[in-house]
Amino acid sequence: MSESVTDVKKESSKLDPSKFLSEIIGNSVTVKLHNGVEYLGKLQSIDGYMNIVLDETKEVINGNIGRAYGDVFLRGNNGKCFQYLRLPS
Repeated sequence: MSESVTDVKKESSKLDPSKFLSEIIGNSVTVKLHNGVEYLGKLQSIDGYMNIVLDETKEVINGNIGRAYGDVFLRGNNGKCFQYLRLPS
């Protein structure tokens, strides 16, 4: 059993979230807030507190697209879920 735990630790050490997040700058992401509102846009920046800046952003409330924004700043403590979907090429 300890061998599988070691394997998991090795595998998780390969997954550096800050490296991954810096690699997806400029890609489309979805950020869901605690209140259920979602923002879809291109990731422009993200910091260690999970503060996020999106560009070309659309607000989605109850599944309906609402307002469109240019730049949006989302405070990290408001975020519930961050989603990046890479489609096969």
